[in-house]
Amino acid sequence: MKLTVICVGRCKEKYWTDAISEYMKRLQRYVKADIIEVADEKTREDASERENEIVKEAEGKRILSRIPADAYVVATAIGGEMFDSVGMSKKIEKYGVSGISHLVILIGGSLGLSDEVYARCNEKWSFSKLTFPHQLMRVVLLEQIYRSYRIMNHEPYHK
Repeated sequence: MKLTVICVGRCKEKYWTDAISEYMKRLQRYVKADIIEVADEKTREDASERENEIVKEAEGKRILSRIPADAYVVATAIGGEMFDSVGMSKKIEKYGVSGISHLVILIGGSLGLSDEVYARCNEKWSFSKLTFPHQLMRVVLLEQIYRSYRIMNHEPYHK
């Protein structure tokens, strides 16, 4: 299976990029993984609701342009399905045995994802009711996917 993580914005801080690189390196043993970064839009602190929607729509168009037509798409979203690490492992394993060859996971920008992007998604996953910065969410997502593959392969990993 191929895994693509599509993210809004860039990670600039070395501690984030180091962590992301480490988990991407570890994942290569199990899955062909890739990260695609799309540009974020500048948003004023006092932006109106409509201005925020315009920002999400612009970022959403960039995201949608990078999703292959045959991909199974999962959005990270506060209101999505929550599960533990074993449950996530079973879900990813199920994708592989059910013929899904390309899993795309989306991480939105500071305002989240547009309705148009959510409409393209097959599922939504939540990692918490908390809101995380997109850089941290990348690390959490990649670590959990790596953990999932370790679980699938009955390999030890710290608890």
